[in-house]
Amino acid sequence: MKIEHVLAGFIPESRGKDGLWLALLLARQSGARLTVAHVHAPAWTTPGPGKIDAEWQAYVAEEAALTIAQARRLLADVDDVPIDYVLHGNRGSGRGLVQLAGRTKADVVVIGSAPGGGRGRIRLGSTADQLLHASPVPVALAPRGYGEEHPPRIQRLTVAYRRDPASGEAVRQAAATALQMDVPLRLITLVLSGGRQARIEEEMLNRLRERVATDLKAAARGHRRVEVDVAVLEGRSVAAALGNTDCEGSMLICASSETGPLRRVFLGDISSKIIRAAPCPVMMLPRNPPKKPGSGGKQGKP
Repeated sequence: MKIEHVLAGFIPESRGKDGLWLALLLARQSGARLTVAHVHAPAWTTPGPGKIDAEWQAYVAEEAALTIAQARRLLADVDDVPIDYVLHGNRGSGRGLVQLAGRTKADVVVIGSAPGGGRGRIRLGSTADQLLHASPVPVALAPRGYGEEHPPRIQRLTVAYRRDPASGEAVRQAAATALQMDVPLRLITLVLSGGRQARIEEEMLNRLRERVATDLKAAARGHRRVEVDVAVLEGRSVAAALGNTDCEGSMLICASSETGPLRRVFLGDISSKIIRAAPCPVMMLPRNPPKKPGSGGKQGKP
């Protein structure tokens, strides 16, 4: 996956700033351009009294202009990334961003966490839900507070790996992006244990540990242009397993569920748990993403 255009969804709240800074880091390290978009309520489709319609449209236009002005102020000192600002009307902010991603040919859409989640964690709201079930391009989610405590750069890409074609493709794409961003790549597999000490369960866990370790080493082969390490993370839950690794400065990449629609991001049960438990930004990849014209499927391949 080569990132040439990053689309950031922005709203005038702290979560808007969280997504904005993650989008800026991605664009800066990829040498990509950045589009900051605000999706606002559309004009009423049902005709009403002319004065009310005009007042409503004027209010929406004023609020949207103030929102984009706020984004411009936040990025006023940025001079190393080309930035565009756009407004788009849609009843659903996630659906509006999906439309804009297609219209602008964005390679990734970035948003912040929904309100109500813990600091440093991601909470899924309606915008994320719409994106994670419809976007044809990767969706990156910034944890709460990322705009205030973000690292100076993304230091590593981490892929949540399982032995299936979707994860194999995720590793290939992540390796290409890591090469583009000049960062190392880590492959992790989560092993969830029940916590019981029964001998038969321990034997099964040992076999599972050996198998996933072998799978990870096999997945890491063939990416010699990128520094790759592997780790098996174990715990009684997804959150406990992820707590056994250092995620500081990292971005976690997950493949979509195999049962989802083709060429769309689709959130499975484990991916959903990973997003909620990860203490770092998470990027969800669509199934079989369309290749860019002229790429031949080889551009950016390590």
